[in-house]
Amino acid sequence: MNLEWIGWLATAVFAGSYVFKDAATLRKIQAGAAVLWVIYGWIIHSSPVVAANVAVAGMALWSLLTGSKTSQVEA
Repeated sequence: MNLEWIGWLATAVFAGSYVFKDAATLRKIQAGAAVLWVIYGWIIHSSPVVAANVAVAGMALWSLLTGSKTSQVEA
Protein backbone atom coordinates (compact mmCIF):
# COMPACT_ATOMS: atom_id res chain seq x y z
CA MET A 1 0.00 0.00 0.00
CA ASN A 2 1.38 3.41 -0.98
CA LEU A 3 1.26 5.69 2.05
CA GLU A 4 2.97 8.64 0.39
CA TRP A 5 -0.34 10.51 0.62
CA ILE A 6 0.32 11.01 4.36
CA GLY A 7 3.39 13.09 3.53
CA TRP A 8 1.43 15.11 0.99
CA LEU A 9 -1.39 15.64 3.50
CA ALA A 10 1.13 16.80 6.11
CA THR A 11 2.56 19.25 3.58
CA ALA A 12 -0.89 20.61 2.71
CA VAL A 13 -1.91 20.97 6.36
CA PHE A 14 1.32 22.75 7.26
CA ALA A 15 1.13 25.10 4.27
CA GLY A 16 -2.53 25.76 4.96
CA SER A 17 -1.76 26.76 8.53
CA TYR A 18 -0.44 30.09 7.27
CA VAL A 19 -3.91 31.29 6.24
CA PHE A 20 -4.80 31.64 9.93
CA LYS A 21 -4.03 34.99 11.54
CA ASP A 22 -4.56 33.78 15.11
CA ALA A 23 -1.24 32.50 16.51
CA ALA A 24 -2.88 29.81 18.65
CA THR A 25 -4.78 28.40 15.68
CA LEU A 26 -1.68 28.46 13.52
CA ARG A 27 0.29 26.56 16.17
CA LYS A 28 -2.46 23.95 16.59
CA ILE A 29 -2.57 23.32 12.86
CA GLN A 30 1.20 23.17 12.65
CA ALA A 31 1.36 20.74 15.57
CA GLY A 32 -1.17 18.54 13.79
CA ALA A 33 0.85 18.66 10.58
CA ALA A 34 3.99 17.75 12.52
CA VAL A 35 2.21 14.74 14.01
CA LEU A 36 1.30 13.64 10.47
CA TRP A 37 4.96 14.06 9.51
CA VAL A 38 6.01 11.94 12.50
CA ILE A 39 3.64 9.19 11.36
CA TYR A 40 4.94 9.43 7.81
CA GLY A 41 8.57 9.44 8.96
CA TRP A 42 7.93 6.38 11.09
CA ILE A 43 6.32 4.56 8.13
CA ILE A 44 9.26 5.31 5.83
CA HIS A 45 11.79 4.61 8.60
CA SER A 46 13.29 8.10 8.50
CA SER A 47 14.55 9.08 11.92
CA PRO A 48 15.50 12.64 10.82
CA VAL A 49 11.89 13.28 9.71
CA VAL A 50 10.57 11.85 12.96
CA ALA A 51 13.03 13.76 15.16
CA ALA A 52 12.54 17.11 13.41
CA ASN A 53 8.78 16.90 13.62
CA VAL A 54 8.68 15.69 17.21
CA ALA A 55 10.63 18.89 17.94
CA VAL A 56 8.23 21.04 15.87
CA ALA A 57 5.13 19.51 17.46
CA GLY A 58 6.65 19.82 20.92
CA MET A 59 7.56 23.47 20.45
CA ALA A 60 4.15 24.32 19.00
CA LEU A 61 2.36 22.62 21.88
CA TRP A 62 4.71 24.12 24.47
CA SER A 63 4.10 27.61 23.12
CA LEU A 64 0.34 27.00 23.25
CA LEU A 65 0.47 25.79 26.83
CA THR A 66 2.72 28.58 28.06
CA GLY A 67 0.93 31.29 26.16
CA SER A 68 4.00 32.36 24.22
CA LYS A 69 3.20 34.86 21.53
CA THR A 70 5.04 35.51 18.32
CA SER A 71 6.83 38.81 18.36
CA GLN A 72 5.32 41.41 16.10
CA VAL A 73 7.17 44.46 14.91
CA GLU A 74 5.12 47.62 14.80
CA ALA A 75 5.85 50.02 12.01
